[in-house]
Amino acid sequence: MRRALLAITGLAASTTALVVLKGTPGTSQAAPDRPVAEAPAVPGGSAAPGPTPGGVTPSARPGATVKPSAKAGASRTPGTRTSATTRATTAAPRTTTSAPKATTRTVTGPVVSYKYGSLQVRITLSGSRIVDATGLGMPLDGQSGLRSDDVQARYSGSSGEVVAKQSANLSTVSGATYTSTAYKQSLQAALDKA
Repeated sequence: MRRALLAITGLAASTTALVVLKGTPGTSQAAPDRPVAEAPAVPGGSAAPGPTPGGVTPSARPGATVKPSAKAGASRTPGTRTSATTRATTAAPRTTTSAPKATTRTVTGPVVSYKYGSLQVRITLSGSRIVDATGLGMPLDGQSGLRSDDVQARYSGSSGEVVAKQSANLSTVSGATYTSTAYKQSLQAALDKA
């Protein structure tokens, strides 16, 4: 019951404050369609303020607001209490926990020598997740180059098997066993460094 009375009193006080601060209609802005009438001239060359259409004085600028007096519209009804202090309620500050921004970093594995040459693997990580992998220094010519192309196509890139499996536990590319094994060794070393 007491809370309801406080809520109603607070609502009434805030409504009264809004009405007082808002002011009366027509005093806060000039009527857009009516011209401001000229004030009658007073001997001595100054204009005397007088009533004008819309309740705007000639000295008022368009868009200027008139501040109501502090006592305008304020009345006290017998039997109502007013308090000198107002209890302010503040909401607890919102704390949002957002995921930490993932930093992108690149880790390169060691150069691994094998029967047809040497290679190394470079991986790109976003946080702890592998987002890209590529083989570096792989043979380009002849049969070794073709095998290297097969391994690159299967393992490397953002849609390759390394990104899909997130590990060095990859299936061996048929016909490129030595190249696949060297790729996996360099990849595992890069993952260990990461």
